[in-house]
This record gives sequence, C-alpha cells and structure tokens, in this order.
Amino acid sequence: MLAAERQFVAFAADLGVATGLAFNRSGEMFVGDRSGTIFKINEIGEAKPWAQHEPSVSAYHLAFGPDGFLYVSGPTVSSFDSITRFDEDGNASTFYQGLGRPQGLAFDRAGNLYVAASLRGRRGIVRISPDGLDAQLVVSGMNVVGLAFGSLGEMIVATNEAVYTIPLGIHGTLLD
Repeated sequence: MLAAERQFVAFAADLGVATGLAFNRSGEMFVGDRSGTIFKINEIGEAKPWAQHEPSVSAYHLAFGPDGFLYVSGPTVSSFDSITRFDEDGNASTFYQGLGRPQGLAFDRAGNLYVAASLRGRRGIVRISPDGLDAQLVVSGMNVVGLAFGSLGEMIVATNEAVYTIPLGIHGTLLD
C-alpha cells in the first residue's frame, strides 16, 4: 500500500476476517476474527490463536477493562446477546447478557463499560456497572456502532452515517 509518498506494510496477516482490535497494558495486540478466533499478536507480527468465541454475523469489538480483562462484543441476530470477559489466560465468562447487537465498547475511569447496543428494545449507548449487574441506556440513537471518550470528557459516537461529539463529562480510562 502506498499513501502520501510513504510505504505501508502489513504488520500481521492470516487473521481471517479481522474486525476488532485492542491493546493490553503491556502493549500486546489482540485481534478478533468473525469466525470466533481471538488472536494474540506478538511484537514481530506473529499471530497465535489465544481464545475462542461464538462466530459473529458482522464484527467483533474488543476493549481491555481497568481490571486487565479483555471484553468482547460479537453481535448475532439474537436480541439477548452478551458481553464476554476473557481473563489473561483466554478463559471466557459472561460479563453481561441481555443486549441486542452489541458493538463498540469503551470504559470510563470508574470502570463502567459503555456499549453501542439495544437494551430492552431501545438502541443507543448502554452503561453497564463494573460488576455487570446493572445496565442503563444513557444515550439514545439509531445506527450507533461505536464510541470512544475524548480528552475533555466528551463521548464520541459513531453511527452508520456520521460521528457525533456529546459533552457528558465522562472521562475514559487512562493508559499506564
């Protein structure tokens, strides 16, 4: 690939249909493949299967939580999808169940997980408590697929058509 007189080379390959990626605190890259494999990529681009997840009809979304676990959404056609949490060894557990088409993920500094999803038939951004026991719709909107937090406490929301900035005073997690 060539762009603006700079050459780009592939860092990692043979990742299936790679859709989501995240970095842990150590800087290691993890990539989700729609078939259900989550790969761990080493510093020279070698990919090794790290964990297995249910296949996804669209894309995986990954985020590391403040607890160091990897959180994964994999939307299906169900209206009762879950967020899966993987420990450092790749062992899976259900963190929260009951979302429709969960996609983008981001954590705030208090450890709440925000997910682009439907909750009880309403689409938008859902906040899930750090213990995974409580979920609330905090932003309503159709076609929401991703989110992030900006440095000024704004939530940045991506839809199928545009990217929006919402000044909510929520700050994302800090990197160590």
